[in-house]
Amino acid sequence: MSRISDAIKHLIIINVIVFIAPQLLQLDFTNILALHFPKNEHFGFWQYVTHMFVHGSFPHILFNMYGLWAFGTPLERMWGKNKFIFFYFSAGIGAALIYTLVNYYQFNAIYELFLGAGLSENEIMAILKAGSTNDYRLDGVITQEQFQKIWSLYHTPAVGASGAVYGVLVAFGLYFKEAKLALIFFPVPIAAKYFIPILIAFDLFFGMTRYSVGNIAHFAHIGGALIGFIIAWYWKKNQFKVY
Repeated sequence: MSRISDAIKHLIIINVIVFIAPQLLQLDFTNILALHFPKNEHFGFWQYVTHMFVHGSFPHILFNMYGLWAFGTPLERMWGKNKFIFFYFSAGIGAALIYTLVNYYQFNAIYELFLGAGLSENEIMAILKAGSTNDYRLDGVITQEQFQKIWSLYHTPAVGASGAVYGVLVAFGLYFKEAKLALIFFPVPIAAKYFIPILIAFDLFFGMTRYSVGNIAHFAHIGGALIGFIIAWYWKKNQFKVY
């Protein structure tokens, strides 16, 4: 078993503290630390960083921290502590920004229907906060499915280090293409160069369809993978250049 590297050790410690402390103190920091939709009253720009240290359940933090350790350790040893930290936060923040952009696009498409029905911005916000479409102007304009979608986008915060971990996973795949990995539901070892694209393809499929299992931020995964790929690809391409 690989010895844990410094940056990863400290990241895991912080994540564990943030996960355990609120439970011991019987406090809920979700409204402060989790990433909310920009129009939500609890939104704050710092949440693009803090959401990475908040997890919704023990399996959630367990799988993320395992992924960080398993795939991040060889990267930190190769890049060094400071470079790895820069990469990790870039992937995590980039994942959150892309996730927000996708959500904003989906939100705005339905929001325009509200405006087209003659509702003001204040009236729309009041309806979303109340969780009810009891307004005659919306009859035949907004379906229940559309309302549930915009309500969920407005109210559901994002938590977890998954976006950053996906960036780490993609970088691992770029540098260690032949490393054998296995899915829980498909335990046959697969080379990283095949495993990782398949995993991202699943996220893209579930993110663009209604078949997602559970409340998973698929586009945060895709965003982290994209940012991680861009940075890791650039570093790999330029690592032997002399200036």
